[in-house]
Amino acid sequence: MSVEFISLDSIQEIAHQYGYWAVFIGIALENTGIPLPGETITITGGFLAGSGDLNYWLVLVSAIAGAVLGDNFGYWIGRIGGWQFLLRAGRFFRIQEAQMELAREKFSKNAGKAVFFGRFVTLLRILAGPMAGIARMPYQQFLYCNLGGATLWASVIITLSYFLGRLVSLQQIVQWITELGIAALLLVVLFLLIPIVWEYSQKKLTAKN
Repeated sequence: MSVEFISLDSIQEIAHQYGYWAVFIGIALENTGIPLPGETITITGGFLAGSGDLNYWLVLVSAIAGAVLGDNFGYWIGRIGGWQFLLRAGRFFRIQEAQMELAREKFSKNAGKAVFFGRFVTLLRILAGPMAGIARMPYQQFLYCNLGGATLWASVIITLSYFLGRLVSLQQIVQWITELGIAALLLVVLFLLIPIVWEYSQKKLTAKN
């Protein structure tokens, strides 16, 4: 998920100027829960490595380190105060606490998968760390899933942009990866929403009877 007021040209200029630090800080802030275009910065880093402006391995290490660190911050933010914040937000949007409890239970059952694969999903990449903290996912399990997911995600994204950058434009690469992330998000929403709505409706019917 990217912030629209930051243009791709500006991101490319930032990556040119600050190199590995731009990749590290960009993805770290995004994974903390701040909606910045960290993935786009990482793609740009891989693209610049493919053109010889940056070193592939240093871009990879910067992306993995930033992703791991950012998700750790997000986890502890969620664990310390995330649930109370969600409850207040739910009341504002008139979402019942029982529905939010069901959502938290559903996430808890799939927390490991969400943290490991969530980086490939638009929006979930930002929320997986805080949500894992809210769900009280054991920290050691979170660390393993976080490191494994960060390594897989960074390797795939940077390698794709490294090689595709020799064939197509940076804008095209960003568009393709963004579309895949949105498609993955739709699948995740359907996977989570349908069982939650069904279970909640069944509980209401049982309570009435």
